[in-house]
Amino acid sequence: MRTGLSEDLIARVLGAAPKYTLAELEEKFPPRNLPDGAMVTRFAPSPTGYMHLGGLYSGLIDYKLARQSGGKFLLRIEDTDTKREVKEAVDLIINSLQRFGIKNDNDDLYGPYYQSKRKDIYHSVAAELLRNGHAYPCFLTQEEMDNIRENQKAAGFATGIYGEFARDRDISAEEIIKRLDNGEVPTIRLYSTGDPTKRIIFKDTVRGSISVPENNEDIVLIKSTDRLPTYHFAHLCDDHFMRVTHVVRGEEYFGTVALHIQMFRMMGWQLPNYIHTATLDKIDEETGTQRKLSKRKDPENNVDFFLAGGWPTDAVIEYLGNILAPGYEEAKLKGAVKTFWEYELKPKKIPMSGGLFDMKKLEWWAKEYIGSMAVPDLVKSVTDWANEYGDEKQKMQVADTDYLIAVLAIERDNPKRVRKDFITWKQTLEIVEFFWDELFVANTEYEYNRDVLKAFLETFNIADDKDTWWDKIVAVAEKFGVKNGDVAMNLRVALSGRTNTPDLYSIMQVIGADRVIKRIENML
Repeated sequence: MRTGLSEDLIARVLGAAPKYTLAELEEKFPPRNLPDGAMVTRFAPSPTGYMHLGGLYSGLIDYKLARQSGGKFLLRIEDTDTKREVKEAVDLIINSLQRFGIKNDNDDLYGPYYQSKRKDIYHSVAAELLRNGHAYPCFLTQEEMDNIRENQKAAGFATGIYGEFARDRDISAEEIIKRLDNGEVPTIRLYSTGDPTKRIIFKDTVRGSISVPENNEDIVLIKSTDRLPTYHFAHLCDDHFMRVTHVVRGEEYFGTVALHIQMFRMMGWQLPNYIHTATLDKIDEETGTQRKLSKRKDPENNVDFFLAGGWPTDAVIEYLGNILAPGYEEAKLKGAVKTFWEYELKPKKIPMSGGLFDMKKLEWWAKEYIGSMAVPDLVKSVTDWANEYGDEKQKMQVADTDYLIAVLAIERDNPKRVRKDFITWKQTLEIVEFFWDELFVANTEYEYNRDVLKAFLETFNIADDKDTWWDKIVAVAEKFGVKNGDVAMNLRVALSGRTNTPDLYSIMQVIGADRVIKRIENML
């Protein structure tokens, strides 16, 4: 059996003696007291940029599985990549999740939830690995590692620090002391005993049993630059001590499974259940082929695209939920559930191939969602969006709440025939712009029948009920020998500037007698 380092040497290698023993960590972070079958999941983004749609998709799975099983959903910030960290990114991540109804269950007992604040935990676990010979200090410089990789490529070998290429894996205590005395700061590497000609079989919750080659690379556990952990080592420690039961992550992480299984077994810890999800894809407009959503090409990959554009966040969640659970839409149409939160997401039925994100389909979900809203809720949503993201004209539109209520209430009094032309809060305000004189644009290209308009004005009374109003339109049509619809269309275009609008009588009632008369007279 390989001999590890002494306690004094471990302290020198790590920069200080470890704060905890493993037994103390197990006591500090005890198993959670949760019902049988409860899932503890975590969404663990890196604060290196904007919140992308794939992250929201993954976080939705985490949150849904935890909620429906009576478990816990954790938000863990993986901020150990200090070179790529973006200021304000953490606030953006937290705010984005909350906007889409995803709230974490972080508590003080299992925190902190920022990896940069968990150094004592990582060093204590690293000390155990150094103590039992499962890790070692490595003094390779970046230049030396680059040379090793170049030689490996030239010889046709896999690149990396492993086996005969891991120069320091059997370094003596005397050599370690000598290098430390010389001021060199080592990385801490895993002492891998894996053999890539052998395979590990593990069970993915979605995909079933999968076979992967064993890991033989001596990956870095603790970096020399800031003494913070790498992603892999932090994943090991945090998922164990936060008592995570299910790890949801993209299929691009398949290549790390063997390493993570190796480390969990090395520590004697229970392996979490892995759920590797497919990518979110779209149909490329140029090639017509399906491809992964791109940070560079696709604005909809940025979650802020939906917030700033005024998309109903609940509708986005409904659509993402339908991608995750293909049976959801049918269940909703049958009335079995009202929202995705009520539908049971079964991990084994999460799609294994790329989920297709289609903006046209999202439009349908948005129309259905807005169409089901009560008028006060619609007005509040539109107003909140305009006040946060809107321009001056949109802020003007929502300034008079009573008028906005009247405008948005048109054709929403019959639950069986609710208008479904609203898609986003922004587009909603654009559709109804003509109700405001400041935004009304007269249609000067339409060929008006001025005799019809003049005759209507002579009998117009805003107090008329709808039947009386229509009788007057019919009378005008008979007088000039035109169709009833022709009279109505002349009025519609004169009052709205458009040939397609909601109920004309309701429009007149909302804009009022003065506007009706003024706009028709302007056309005359």
